[in-house]
Amino acid sequence: TSATGLVDYQPGSIVSREILKKSTGKVTVFAFDEHEGLSEHTSPFDALVHVIEGAVEISISGKPHKVSAGELILMPANQPHALKALSRFKMILTMIREK
Repeated sequence: TSATGLVDYQPGSIVSREILKKSTGKVTVFAFDEHEGLSEHTSPFDALVHVIEGAVEISISGKPHKVSAGELILMPANQPHALKALSRFKMILTMIREK
């Protein structure tokens, strides 16, 4: 199965599909329509973003990073981060919890 085929774009929306959930973490595929995003927030877990289509600006502790298809970025635990779609984009988010 192609990862990009696991979620479809919805106009003006963010669509997610959890593909793995364990006590140690989870893997979720997201599809963001253009101009959609997530406001600044923190998480107690490290989160690895793998962009699989399109491009996103991810701000970590106020520093913006452009991440495009095929690229990865780590959002460290407890650091504020925000996401803004630069175009429609899809990503795989892997969250890892410490035991």
